[in-house]
Amino acid sequence: MYYIGVDLGTSAVKLLLMQADGTIEKIVSKEYPIAFPHPGWSEQNPEDWYTESIAGLLELTQEIDKSQIGGISFGGQMHGLVALDENDVVIRPAILWNDGRTNKETDYLNQVIGKETLTAYTANIAFAGFTAPKILWMKENEPENFARIRKIMLPKDYLAYKLSGVHSTDTSDASGMLLLDVKNRKWSKEMMDICGITEEMLPKVYESYEVTGTLLPEVAKVLGFPETVKIIAGAGDNAAAAVGTGTVGDGACNISLGTSGTIFISSKGFTVDSKNALHAFCHADGTWHLMGCMLSAASCNKWWMEDILGTDDFAGAQKGIGELGKNHVYFLPYLMGERSPLNDTFARSCFIGMTMDSTRTDMVQAVLEGVTFAIRDCYEVAKSQGITVEATKLCGGGAKSKLWRQMVADIMNLPVLIPAVEEGPSMGGAMLAAVGCGEYASVQEAVDAIVKTADTVMPDPEAVARYEERYQTFRKLYPALKAVFPEMAE
Repeated sequence: MYYIGVDLGTSAVKLLLMQADGTIEKIVSKEYPIAFPHPGWSEQNPEDWYTESIAGLLELTQEIDKSQIGGISFGGQMHGLVALDENDVVIRPAILWNDGRTNKETDYLNQVIGKETLTAYTANIAFAGFTAPKILWMKENEPENFARIRKIMLPKDYLAYKLSGVHSTDTSDASGMLLLDVKNRKWSKEMMDICGITEEMLPKVYESYEVTGTLLPEVAKVLGFPETVKIIAGAGDNAAAAVGTGTVGDGACNISLGTSGTIFISSKGFTVDSKNALHAFCHADGTWHLMGCMLSAASCNKWWMEDILGTDDFAGAQKGIGELGKNHVYFLPYLMGERSPLNDTFARSCFIGMTMDSTRTDMVQAVLEGVTFAIRDCYEVAKSQGITVEATKLCGGGAKSKLWRQMVADIMNLPVLIPAVEEGPSMGGAMLAAVGCGEYASVQEAVDAIVKTADTVMPDPEAVARYEERYQTFRKLYPALKAVFPEMAE
């Protein structure tokens, strides 16, 4: 049988065709536009997602026996607001995760409703990108549109609805709405009341591996698929990517060095840190996870190399770096402010510690180290919750650098496992589809059968000791500068 994973991203949809044993048959990507109607706003037309996904599904499956397609599942951009009317017609363009219009609503939720109250209801506090602040913004600024809402959906779930006719979501994606009681994996009545909506306006919540429906006959006809093809709930992009890298089970960890950076730690038990430094969300395997999200990770290195040094020779710039842990220059990686664990939009980047003998190579090294130190900040929060991590997976563009891999191993003091296949949320989506169709009994079983490790990088004890001393200095820098950053913004 074949299983399809659909990664509904911000700029494109990526579709992956997987055989039952995990062999990737084909990958297709289709782009769609993003609109910025006002400074700080970010919107998309949900119909573009559907149109390009259908085109992608046709291209993906044109060379196979379509009768052997078992199921389709999803990973998707989180937090977006898709509002439908009584006829399930989109009321307005979707407001995306990276839209910044909701500062007023976010402050209202955190300051008036209160962070402790939000944490009690949802295990999280409000961020501008989350869905609940967007609902409040629409209620205040577009009351006519708000009055027409009959169903509120997330991006990937709208696509699933268009394929199946079923209004559904999954626990992992719903966790990022600030509407879900994460501990009990159900909608929070208190948050619905705060937002002025009812449970009838929200989709039914499933686990990520559960079947929500089958293809609509008219969609099956267009695609040439059997009407028996199952639609499986899927997951938010980070949880789906975690499945794809095998990050399931108690204490499993994945670090992603992409444009942004994440550390994702799965946990069989529900936990939330008292300072809300990390997101506490449901995981796609039926458990939970803590996640720290850095706004700038590999993008710091890209900025430094291309915009400042004017070169794209990333490997060449790293060749001169010698023994790790001996650099005297520090870099704070807050080019766009910071989310986890600081939650400080005013935070800024800077180099500290330069002397007359500082070199370009020292500063290249400092950028890589600064990003990794900041990820360790998130890791320390997870450890404070009693979570034990034995090793970490590493993925994203930054993971291609052998030097950066070693740096992560030394700074985190963890073995670093490099997955043999890294296809992100689309791979995780295909694996969830296989589980939903009964190919595997559980997400863990699918991971054990499919996910392989290509390389293992062990920490160097001497470098670990040097980096421990340097990290303790690094963690003092942001607190020392915190009060200065807002003055710079003014």
